[in-house]
Amino acid sequence: MAEKKDSPALKRSWFQELKHEFGKITWPTKIVLAKETGVVLVTAVLLGALIVVVDWLLNLALQFIW
Repeated sequence: MAEKKDSPALKRSWFQELKHEFGKITWPTKIVLAKETGVVLVTAVLLGALIVVVDWLLNLALQFIW
């Protein structure tokens, strides 16, 4: 007879596998984390500036047309 889905053995096996998978996680060092955070912030600022410039240019063009 097959085991039921909610049997304690299956739950224990699932939690053991979950614990094993968590053991595979590698966390970044503080230096790597700081560098990656810096890249994200610089990218966000540059993208925001690009959007502002494009918005300003489109606004200027539309004012010229209207």
